[in-house]
Amino acid sequence: MRTPDVLLRRLADAVGFEHVLSDDTVTAGYTTDWTGRWHGPTTAVVRPGSTAEVSEVVRVCAAAGVGVVPQGGNTGLVGASVPVHGEVVLNLRRLNSIESVDSVGRTLAAQAGVTVATAQQAAADAGLMVGVDLAARESATLGGIVATNAGGLRVVRHGTTRAQVVGVEAVLADGAVLRRWTGLAKDNVGYDLVGLLTGSEGTLAVITKVLLRLAPRPVRVQVALVGVPSLDAALEVLSANVDAGHTVEAAEFFHGDGLALVRETLGLHRPLGADYPTYLLLELSNVSEDDVAAVLTGCTAVGDATIGPGPASRLWAYRESHTEAVSAAAASLGTPAVKVDVSVPLPRLQSFEDEVRAVVGARFSTVDVITYGHLAEGNSHVNLLGVPDTEAEDATDTVLRLVVDHGGSISAEHGVGRAKRRWLPLVRSAADVAAMQAVKRAFDPAGIFSPGVLLP
Repeated sequence: MRTPDVLLRRLADAVGFEHVLSDDTVTAGYTTDWTGRWHGPTTAVVRPGSTAEVSEVVRVCAAAGVGVVPQGGNTGLVGASVPVHGEVVLNLRRLNSIESVDSVGRTLAAQAGVTVATAQQAAADAGLMVGVDLAARESATLGGIVATNAGGLRVVRHGTTRAQVVGVEAVLADGAVLRRWTGLAKDNVGYDLVGLLTGSEGTLAVITKVLLRLAPRPVRVQVALVGVPSLDAALEVLSANVDAGHTVEAAEFFHGDGLALVRETLGLHRPLGADYPTYLLLELSNVSEDDVAAVLTGCTAVGDATIGPGPASRLWAYRESHTEAVSAAAASLGTPAVKVDVSVPLPRLQSFEDEVRAVVGARFSTVDVITYGHLAEGNSHVNLLGVPDTEAEDATDTVLRLVVDHGGSISAEHGVGRAKRRWLPLVRSAADVAAMQAVKRAFDPAGIFSPGVLLP
């Protein structure tokens, strides 16, 4: 292995001296993930400005035997975007150009460092929309959402990120550039490498550009915030709207304890005339307020509701502010929240959350459980407040084993990363893991990309 000084000089030759950061005081923001639980040292943070520079950085690191951790907005929750053993952090935020928006073919071509919010605005300017939306839109990057196959708020309508990706450009472990970029609806030639790289968590290649399918913007949008007694009741209300022919753009849930945190943190007023155990936030298109009101009036499970024309930011704030409120509560306790993103079959969602609260409460008496998430996909974001660092792994284990008991997935969004790697055998067979390892070896025989992420 070359000495660190030689490596840093080679990296500076590739991207420019000012874009190689090695001082600990400067790199700190790149080496700790959003949760605050995952962090590690880095040899350097490198900020390339082009695909060619990414390619050269990868070649330099491969020759030096140094691992590479691709990083976008660093908004993940599973420790996949930060170093552990001195790997070079390849931050892609300088790759921030939107190359084109095709309003006829309905595609958007952009570099990987473009934020979701920027892509959304570019699509909106063309009268279209990006089918992926998430609360971290101002920071999360297109490369990041492709690498993690992000879900977010609109999966019920548009599917996960994989359903939106029609092309990628990526740098392979030997520095070669792979480009699948036709954008054709029908292109049935060979393996689906675009689909494979989507969700690969930085373990197979460094994504440098993406080609996204765009969707028409919804019209006649209504947003309803509904108070109900339970998640099962929320599912009844959701089903009633689907049965009525309403187009569901988003279906989110949260509970009274989470709402209390949000109101305390942001100083918001009570959204309905009374407090309810559970809340359902629906965004519906191609409907009038009267259409929505008629369905809600016919649902005996509805306690109260308020309806407003989209985008109804005031109503959305009660759901989207949960992350901020949980983080504030965790900060006041002096320990990061344990965040476990999971999914279970819809009929099991209520029993799963009930059991999580009961079991966690019995095993960790000082821990508060706050859950919220994406109702239509059975996707619950389980947040455990007040877990000592020494018990974080045990608390995670408790939740994930309950997930498996309920027939669910240990990762609905965000991926496996380092945080959930230990539990991979709970949901993937030995043959499945071996097949993934074979793919990893084929793409990255020296194992330089994201060491320790996803696979044992």
